[in-house]
Amino acid sequence: MAKKIISLLILFTVHCSLFTLFATASEVKETILQNGLKILTLENHKAPVVTFQIWYKVGSRNEPVGKTGVSHLLEHMMFKGTKKYGPQQFSKTVQKNGGNDNAFTSKDYTAYFQNFASDRIDISLELESDRMVNLLVEPKEVLSERNVVAEERRMRYEDDPQSAVHEELMAAAFKAHPYRWPVIGWMADIQSINRDDLYNYYRTYYAPNNATIVVVGDFDTDKLLKKIGGSFGTIPKGTAPSENNLVEPSQRGERRVVVKKEAQLPYIAMAYHVPNFSEGSWGKDPDSYPLEVLSVILSGGKSSRLYQSLVYKKQIALYAGGDYEGISKDPHLFYFYASVATGKKVEEVESALYEEIEKLKNEPVTEREIEKAKNQLEASFVMSQDSVFYQGMLLGKYETVGDWRLKDKYLEGIRKVTKDDLQRVVKKYFTEDNRTVGILIPLPPKGL
Repeated sequence: MAKKIISLLILFTVHCSLFTLFATASEVKETILQNGLKILTLENHKAPVVTFQIWYKVGSRNEPVGKTGVSHLLEHMMFKGTKKYGPQQFSKTVQKNGGNDNAFTSKDYTAYFQNFASDRIDISLELESDRMVNLLVEPKEVLSERNVVAEERRMRYEDDPQSAVHEELMAAAFKAHPYRWPVIGWMADIQSINRDDLYNYYRTYYAPNNATIVVVGDFDTDKLLKKIGGSFGTIPKGTAPSENNLVEPSQRGERRVVVKKEAQLPYIAMAYHVPNFSEGSWGKDPDSYPLEVLSVILSGGKSSRLYQSLVYKKQIALYAGGDYEGISKDPHLFYFYASVATGKKVEEVESALYEEIEKLKNEPVTEREIEKAKNQLEASFVMSQDSVFYQGMLLGKYETVGDWRLKDKYLEGIRKVTKDDLQRVVKKYFTEDNRTVGILIPLPPKGL
């Protein structure tokens, strides 16, 4: 299912003036059907295109122990047919009508979408309402697709040394929370998933009261809502899935993992537990905004601190960066990573990363740095919504992890970040006891 989403953004970009690029809460209409299905609609008449997206509140965080990867495998199975539309007919029907479609699974959600000329929106209503209740999940298709996913895991994770490090890092950083396992699942679990596992999971989570439809583009809202009601309104409401309320206990000491694999160069990754964006927006902890700004200061291009220090000046890393997982259902991680340059030692790179963190604790960032980071974040947030597809993506993502209205608080929160906020979060979260380190030790190719 993993076609490049970037191509969709290019195909469905709607060029607008800067002042009309992104929607506010007053322009989005929220409707909830009697069966619990939530619908978010946003009219955008700049071009005759429309994106139809359906977001299910289920991802790898909802999976039972021993069946990791079932969410992702079910995503694959959703293209394997119903009684009305046989295997592969879903995508062929979309393409035959000039559209394209795809799906993706994360730790918090699974989403499906189609992009069409606006006069073809009825096709999405027909196809998605059908597979919400009529998926076949044939045993032979399960076996076939299970092998496809197992091969995908081998290629993307087991044969990729750096991906293997991040997988082990996550498993060590989280002890109780299901964020510890990979979205694609562990190999033994993938191979154990059977038809009943998938079908029961489908019946539990693929219900109208556990889904949100997002439609953005060139349409009349009232007319479209009547059509959606006609297609989805008669689908029975499901039993509300039990909520996963697992809380990760506080980390009480540094954790370290070492991965030995065939590779050319050493690699290091580090992770610190931090709050998520949803928490901050609900007033529990406002630290998500300075963490977002900090991620840009550290790794926002070649002028960022980590690149300038480790790659350009010290020349001990081929690349170095950081990342913040902010938009998630539960608190997540802030990452640092670097690929060690030829002839350099991983210990040298690790020390250099700690040195940059200590600088942030002891010396306030400059006004120029913080303003540049804020401008980058604001420009990225605004310009990315020069597309009906990405406008829908933001609405769906925020709604699924919390509330779609959180989107409108983002820029306000970023603009309020101060230098003191940055120092405070670095001192609070980037501590040795809150740190997990993963190191790749290269092995020579077999036979040498």
